[in-house]
Amino acid sequence: MALKGRVNQTIPYLSTEAEGELQYLRLLKDGTLVSADFKQASIIEGRGWMVTVGALSTPVTGGGAGSTIVDLDTPELVIGVPSGTSILPFKIDVELMVTPGAADDDELDILIAVDQDKMNASSSGTSTGLTAYNLNTLKSGLSSNCYANSAYSATMTDPVLDLELAHVTKIYEHLTTVATLWVEARLNYEPITVPIINGPAMICIYWGGTKAQNGFCTAQWLEFPSSRFA
Repeated sequence: MALKGRVNQTIPYLSTEAEGELQYLRLLKDGTLVSADFKQASIIEGRGWMVTVGALSTPVTGGGAGSTIVDLDTPELVIGVPSGTSILPFKIDVELMVTPGAADDDELDILIAVDQDKMNASSSGTSTGLTAYNLNTLKSGLSSNCYANSAYSATMTDPVLDLELAHVTKIYEHLTTVATLWVEARLNYEPITVPIINGPAMICIYWGGTKAQNGFCTAQWLEFPSSRFA
């Protein structure tokens, strides 16, 4: 049995039909079947979003309020997911401008985790509100249902980190000269199988260490009504 499709390069690359409607396979002029993976098709549709923490040479200092170590109620980035919305975080990239260790056993950490049961109000804790940008710039008039806040300087309501998506821990050892040992610290979370975070929930991202650590972060996600996955 041979399948045929309609040769057509003039219709939009991504066209949508009502549930249950039949649609022709689309072919290029040479008969090549045209398709897009789920992530790219969703971005074309305007369902992809991103935020950034820090800019150019201005990083965000990690650690809790009044401390340099990771503190669960003062994250460096929170993406709040309201009830009725679901997101798929497909890329979260954290890079630190590492402060050298001063002694053996000095430590630095990066943590990406999820409170899967609640979303704090965006006003919970003192923080900086971020703009979520659509990954299809022709869809810039759309607004994300999620909020994104960074650089918490006063404590938020404690999250319960049910899902730990990724983390990095580095410990300085065999240090002989104070403040001369450097390490690379980067965590690029880009999962092959992407989790679906259903609101109310929030993604919390942290960095810090024995000595203050400065860093940057870019987070990207797909966003849908939760009914899509019911």
